[in-house]
Amino acid sequence: MSLSAKVSESSRYTAAHSKVYWAIHDGLVVTWRDLIKLPRSPDLLVFGLIQPIIFVLLFAFVFGGAIAIPGGGDYRSYLMPGVFVQTIAFAGAATSVGISTDMTKGLVDRFRSLPMARSAVLVGRTLADLVRGSITIALMSLTGLLIGWRIEGGFDNAVMAYALLLAFGYAMSWVGATIGLSVGSPEVAQTAGFIWLFPLTFLSNAFVPTQGMPDWLQPIAEWNPVSAIVAAERQLFGNPNPFADGSTLPQQYPILVSIMWIVLLLVIFMPLAVRRYRTATTR
Repeated sequence: MSLSAKVSESSRYTAAHSKVYWAIHDGLVVTWRDLIKLPRSPDLLVFGLIQPIIFVLLFAFVFGGAIAIPGGGDYRSYLMPGVFVQTIAFAGAATSVGISTDMTKGLVDRFRSLPMARSAVLVGRTLADLVRGSITIALMSLTGLLIGWRIEGGFDNAVMAYALLLAFGYAMSWVGATIGLSVGSPEVAQTAGFIWLFPLTFLSNAFVPTQGMPDWLQPIAEWNPVSAIVAAERQLFGNPNPFADGSTLPQQYPILVSIMWIVLLLVIFMPLAVRRYRTATTR
């Protein structure tokens, strides 16, 4: 086959597929590129798994006997959904650092020379971080089972709980991608990626009931998206959920409010991250 014939055949093949198809295809290729690095750098995965396990053990055995759950219930069962949400939210910080590292090392410049979708780098990074987060959540679930946590809400609700958890983690990765594209170095991205996550997770019902907080602080904690996600996880897993006794919308309908928060975060930060990426790669 002549060169012109090959080019013509390639053009017809490309035209037969939409831009959406190629955007998804390119995004999955970049996802695979990010995932195959894990066997070469096992320390990244190992230390990423150790931190949440330490959180589980510390809070369960150090603070478990000192924190009373309104209405009764085991603190370890109360704790696990909160640690799940904190861990998956922290995946956004990893995305910040990863995106910033790729930008500073010139890797993105090499991607720009290829006929690939502009969104592929962001989609690939966020999906790869979602896979890593899934592995972490699976190991944390086993750790929770070992210390006494149990899923009491049934199989279907448990599947929904994990799906909601991963969807929230994916939304937070896009927030992290926006931050990573907005700073000048991986060091700054690491600080910027975590500095807002700590108050977001600790100013919630993840580790302590909001009923014990000062009156002026309770509304902030109740409308915190982390509180809604954690309450939804507790409801679906069948774990103690004193947050549900309140009268606000997130307390009464945590699953619905969680979905609304996830959609809102994606609607805001996906196009914002893509715009920041285009701006950064055209300098």
